[in-house]
Amino acid sequence: MTANDDMLRVDPTPGVTGQDLEAPDLTAAADLEAVAAEITAQSLGQYMNAWMTRVRSGDAGVLPVTVALVAVALVFTIVSPNHVFLSAANLVNLFDQSAVFIVLAFAEGFVLLLGEIDLSIGYVGAIGGIVAASLVQPTPNLPWWFAMIAGLAVCAAIGAIHGVIITRLGLPAFVVTLAGYLLWFGVMIIILGAAGGISITSTVLPNQEAMYGIVNAYLDPLVSWVGLAALVLVVGGSMWLRDAGRRHSGLVAPPVGLTVAKIVFLAVAGALVVAICNLNRSLGTLPIVGVPWVVPLLLAVLVAWTLLLERTQFGRHMYAVGGNAEAARRAGINVGRVRTIAFILCSGTAGLAGIIYCSQLGGMTTNINGGQLVLYAVAAAVIGGTSLFGGRGRAIHGLLGGLVIGAIYNGLFLLGFPIQWQLIATGLVLLAAVSVDSLSRRGGGSGVLVRA
Repeated sequence: MTANDDMLRVDPTPGVTGQDLEAPDLTAAADLEAVAAEITAQSLGQYMNAWMTRVRSGDAGVLPVTVALVAVALVFTIVSPNHVFLSAANLVNLFDQSAVFIVLAFAEGFVLLLGEIDLSIGYVGAIGGIVAASLVQPTPNLPWWFAMIAGLAVCAAIGAIHGVIITRLGLPAFVVTLAGYLLWFGVMIIILGAAGGISITSTVLPNQEAMYGIVNAYLDPLVSWVGLAALVLVVGGSMWLRDAGRRHSGLVAPPVGLTVAKIVFLAVAGALVVAICNLNRSLGTLPIVGVPWVVPLLLAVLVAWTLLLERTQFGRHMYAVGGNAEAARRAGINVGRVRTIAFILCSGTAGLAGIIYCSQLGGMTTNINGGQLVLYAVAAAVIGGTSLFGGRGRAIHGLLGGLVIGAIYNGLFLLGFPIQWQLIATGLVLLAAVSVDSLSRRGGGSGVLVRA
């Protein structure tokens, strides 16, 4: 038996008879056939037919969350006063509001891939933001980049502590991170002290201004277009060269039409975002134009974590452990190391969310609701398409799910709905997403397919 066969095999469950085990799983076989047809498609039409077969079998990918995002945008555009939801000012504000949800969803996605959960990232991320903000105060007034790295390092160390306890002592992640939720909340209060808060502004020190500007400063319009062109050239060029190289070597590669379609979509979507952000959003005499710095920051994190999960051996090991930890162990994967690193990445990424949150509010106080933030993180990841059962999820799922939650909150706020209705709406969307995930897995058979 090969390593790949072992990774894809699901061990028999107790109480299942030999006759049951020998019965062919027709649904799983159909899923495998659909994926194989999608991989070996020679034209865009063949690829689309195979993709539709996979969608009908229950693996819809990002289709449900994309439809949900479009539906939310259409509804709020129609019912919002003067159709203000799709105005440039509100859309840029939506990007800013969703940034924390998106990065927290990136963070939670690492442990959800393993079928685990981290309940502590709300307050762990807050500690990262507080550490970074503390280091750019008049004393010690350290460089903003050093302050940010220090905040991320502290959060990564916290994740390492969680991961070691979970893997070495064999304790459930739910219990360990729940304890961390309480513990780090208390530590956060101790750090903030009697003042109960720490602030950063754009007018005191350059290092504070840089950190404050993550959300509240904007790229020059010309720089935005140049940056977009560079992004399309680098990402699109790498996609083209990779696929062309595989075809030249006689390996399986996507159809040329699909590669071109991806590059065109990237260029059009990027141009739309830049064009919206470069519209004047000011109600006064001074113009407010440009892409917020947080947008390229989110894209950088998205690209980095996508490459990590889908283009590295460690990423393949994460999917294997999430799909079937015992099979992964038998294939020679160090399951404990993978799980520990996943919690390190989760907490470290949460630290970046805390820094963004600190920039968004101009500081951090003990009033931060870490419990609510972690629930939003899980909701965003699951709504985006990451499975609660492990083995399925991508970084793009956190981006899309975070935008859905941000759109719901933004739209209901424009309509004047109180917070309780925002929570109810988010809960209903989350319930629908989990139901879709559960039904798709039930219809997809018991086999686990690792698709990196």
